[in-house]
Amino acid sequence: MGLDLDPEPGLADNGDLEHDLQDLLDVAGAAAGAAGTALALFIDELQYVEEEELAALITALHRSAQRRHPVVLVGAGLPQLRGRMGRAKSYAERLFDFPKIGPLLAPAARQALEKPAASQNVIFEESALGLIIKETQGYPYFLQEWGKHSWDAADASPITVHDVEVASITAIAALDESFFRVRFDRLTPSEKRYLRAMAELGAGPHRSGDIAEVLGRPVNSFGPTRNQLIAKGMIWSPNHGDTAFTVPLFDAFMHRIMPTDDWKSI
Repeated sequence: MGLDLDPEPGLADNGDLEHDLQDLLDVAGAAAGAAGTALALFIDELQYVEEEELAALITALHRSAQRRHPVVLVGAGLPQLRGRMGRAKSYAERLFDFPKIGPLLAPAARQALEKPAASQNVIFEESALGLIIKETQGYPYFLQEWGKHSWDAADASPITVHDVEVASITAIAALDESFFRVRFDRLTPSEKRYLRAMAELGAGPHRSGDIAEVLGRPVNSFGPTRNQLIAKGMIWSPNHGDTAFTVPLFDAFMHRIMPTDDWKSI
């Protein structure tokens, strides 16, 4: 069954994403301005947006900025996002600010643990806090995990070092089954082997040549594998020729998930 009707002429519906998105944000931004408010777009994992779509988004936001519409993008992504946006549109680095959000410093990490606990009249022993910060390396999500498991392990306030030691076992097991495993299962055998070679060298960052040496092949033969791992958000390049894991503790996970030397023959 079908309807023999012509489509209603409209706006932002010609099928060209770059032009449609410009028209859409133009009208939405003008409406927001007229209403005395603003349009804010929040996008997580922005590094996974395809380059064509990213270019369309940047172009639309650029036009909104030129026309002084109250439109803003708040995006979050891995460190390679700046480079991807620059490749999508050369002016992107001038259009956006790219504040770096890394591990929390010790005072902020302490507050993230102490403040919610204090609201329930629970405190941490000083040494327990220090151990959590050391184990998590200040990574916000890991602080949440260690805080939760420490809370569950403790029988009463204060939460002790022993509670944190017990929590470390359960927290790592939980991360292995969810956070780390989800990432690992997306990898091809050659990508797993590359990451295991990185883990053999430690937490990193590592020189690409050193990783290739562990694998026993020329460094230029791993270009496609390395690029795929960057695209999947597993690794990034903090400096030219350097390679690092995008999340801490992943090197230890690779040792746990691939504990024997069998990975060398994958």
